[in-house]
Amino acid sequence: MTSRSARSKTTIAVAGALAFSLGLAACSSSSSGGEGDGKSFTYWSMWKVGEPQQKVIAAAITDFEKQTGIKVNAQWQGRSNLQKLVPALNTNSVPDLVDGPYVKAYPALVATNQALGLKAAYDMDVDGQKVSSLVPEKYLKTINIKLPDGQPWMLPYQIQSDAMWFDAAKYPEIKANPPKTWDEFITVLNKIKAKGDEAPIAADGDIAGYNAAWLSTLIVRNGGPGALMKVAEDKTGQAWKQPVALDAAKDVEQIVKGGFLISGYNASKFPLQQQQWAVNKAALMFNGSWLPTESSTYRAKGFEIASFPFPTTNDSHDSARVDFSGFMVPKKATNAGAAEKFAAFFLGKKYQDLYGTQAKGIPVRQDASISPELAGVQETIKSASSYHQQNDGVAFPGYNEKVFWANSDQLFLGKMTAQQFVDAMVKDQAAYWKAQGK
Repeated sequence: MTSRSARSKTTIAVAGALAFSLGLAACSSSSSGGEGDGKSFTYWSMWKVGEPQQKVIAAAITDFEKQTGIKVNAQWQGRSNLQKLVPALNTNSVPDLVDGPYVKAYPALVATNQALGLKAAYDMDVDGQKVSSLVPEKYLKTINIKLPDGQPWMLPYQIQSDAMWFDAAKYPEIKANPPKTWDEFITVLNKIKAKGDEAPIAADGDIAGYNAAWLSTLIVRNGGPGALMKVAEDKTGQAWKQPVALDAAKDVEQIVKGGFLISGYNASKFPLQQQQWAVNKAALMFNGSWLPTESSTYRAKGFEIASFPFPTTNDSHDSARVDFSGFMVPKKATNAGAAEKFAAFFLGKKYQDLYGTQAKGIPVRQDASISPELAGVQETIKSASSYHQQNDGVAFPGYNEKVFWANSDQLFLGKMTAQQFVDAMVKDQAAYWKAQGK
């Protein structure tokens, strides 16, 4: 948090609340759903009661209700909220507001044409600024959150990224000189392996998205942002035979066959291996920007969490991962206007600061405070010249779960060679697109 006095904080908060209230009065909702009374709305949250993120959002809800008189019926459902939303969209019991990551929100709402355009929310004023100015334009060049009519369908409140995480207290040499290329990375892994006191890499092999992240990032490193998307869009599947994909698969195979992964990673239950990493049973872990928060309760005493970016493969493509998690409003929402008001309200600096320092996420506002553990990741994001999303933005309905993740699991768990993986992807991707009528 900042070091401003309590009086200054109160003055700023009151001024911000007044500016926000005036901004709301000047805006109307873009709702195309049913017409509620606007005095309340229902929110299905991706967070569970007690999580740091939930506590920050709950505090914002309390302030919002006091300042606007709008009642928020929050249901803290956890990560299955969008999964539950899909069947609800065919009923009249649809929440007014949901949140979640792009990779889950796109297939649930956008691909099914169920997302409401949020132009009204983006036009609102918060802290004397338009909400649209608080979402960095440079990220929007990579992350397409616009509907065909040009309206954004998500109002992001946090950024998710990834990194190679390690204990700087145990590995000061890595902190001082982190590996930048794949060859340098392999050299570091071999040195750690040679010491024999811990595994080079920890990985929870039962999390498909984590396994696939190695391959998808390597493809983006080889071909730049959009490379995996181009491969996945190929209706014949033959694009997987290209070096950009095959070489990435070979690098994953190198990690598996090199004996760099912690013993039992391919037959354990999350978060066992994450916990092993946190108590120095493994040196490195490739994971998301949420890892410092998730591991905070069981990290070894004196563990100095630090990170470095995923290495490049050819010194040319070094984009940073940037994913949005944020608010969406279903078209069927009966109180869309009230829901949009809260979505905008949460981008107030007070709540973005709390999200960065207490929830220990990366706020979407670039002027927000952040936890020291994430300072390295934030600096990587701010200094990057280009960006990519998780899975390079590939979120075709059912594709990741049934095709990409299913086969990348086999590769990462050592059940397929790189060539066998590519052959399987050619076959399964062609079948997928054929089933889609393409």
